[in-house]
Amino acid sequence: MVSCRDKDGKNNALVVGFVANVSLDPVMVMVGITPTRYSHHIVKESGCFVINFPKKSYKKEYGYLGSASGRDEDKFAKADIKWEDATYVDAPILTDCPVSIECSVVDSTMPGTHELFIGKVEAIHVDEEYLDANGNILWDKMDLM
Repeated sequence: MVSCRDKDGKNNALVVGFVANVSLDPVMVMVGITPTRYSHHIVKESGCFVINFPKKSYKKEYGYLGSASGRDEDKFAKADIKWEDATYVDAPILTDCPVSIECSVVDSTMPGTHELFIGKVEAIHVDEEYLDANGNILWDKMDLM
């Protein structure tokens, strides 16, 4: 799920089908968003986003965020989405998600139906219970969607 904030301070989040690593040095990721989605213009204007990895227990919220539009309603208020401000970018972190990745847009391209936003990873937030003694993420311990 990708969360973002518009220029008026309104939070939004959507479910995306395209997320990938694109560089190890510097660390960068990509998300694909169709231009018809409400969040598209927000990410384009703000130049940032947060990727949030939900657990299976977040299924109800996931389904809602993937089917409703922030253009029509305040999705955070309606679904009681818990969030906090990101540390480095002007976007919300979904605090019920065990992993959140703050990103600044460095480039974008429109190869077809989706605009691919390339984001430089500014920070990664992981619930402590999913880190080993060396700070590595224990992906296999999470029950992710």
